[in-house]
Amino acid sequence: MIEVFKTDVQQTGTADLLVAKLVSLFPGSRVNFDLEDCDRVLRVEGENICTEKTKHLLRTCGYNCEVLV
Repeated sequence: MIEVFKTDVQQTGTADLLVAKLVSLFPGSRVNFDLEDCDRVLRVEGENICTEKTKHLLRTCGYNCEVLV
């Protein structure tokens, strides 16, 4: 399963921190940001990905996050 999100993350260091948190939340998943894309895309790939948990984690850290359709 792959989920793709639009975010407002802008800093590489912040993206790295969020990737670590998401990998901890979804062990065995692959997570990356494309900060050069206009939507600051977050991709999460794995077996047990939950979009609501992903959005909640980013919002708790102060960032907007929406599923891209």
